[in-house]
Amino acid sequence: MVKFYQHTSSFEHAWDNVTYAFWLRYPNPFASHVIGCDVIDRQVDPVSGVLRTTRLILKQGVLPRWGRGLIKNTDAYIIEESEVNPRTQTMVTRTKNLTHVRVMQVEETQTFTVHPENSKWTQVKTEARIISELKWGLTGRVEAFGINKFMDNSVRARKGMAHILERLRQNAALAASAPATAAAAAAPDC
Repeated sequence: MVKFYQHTSSFEHAWDNVTYAFWLRYPNPFASHVIGCDVIDRQVDPVSGVLRTTRLILKQGVLPRWGRGLIKNTDAYIIEESEVNPRTQTMVTRTKNLTHVRVMQVEETQTFTVHPENSKWTQVKTEARIISELKWGLTGRVEAFGINKFMDNSVRARKGMAHILERLRQNAALAASAPATAAAAAAPDC
């Protein structure tokens, strides 16, 4: 049996800021389980302008007590493939785990688009499939654990993105005020 998850959320930030924040999201205080992230391949299609990136992410998982006999090492490698189309303002990311796939495979697709009701916002549609090939009556238990963990992690991921977006907003405000502050400091008193 396969468990499915689907959720649509919004960020009150422009699409270009959200897609920029996506690349900066690690590290953040809500993703302490992410150990590392490396770009394996990146290229821009010269005709369409689409940016294609493949990254390898190392995460450290947490297992329930009943799962500790199934997996000894909780580190998991995740492959992330993404396509950013600046012309259509669409970014699609696909991730799946490369380790522990027999116990549980997690496949996630996220689509970032301009919000249909507010062009200054970004809509994110998340879809996931949780699949376990375990036998012995554990399949349902593993998939239920996986979907619950995925939902918890999705909330933390949105908080992490919001954290990065707020930092970007603060940095932009500081950069915008810096020239005015410097000019005021240099002006002679009258």
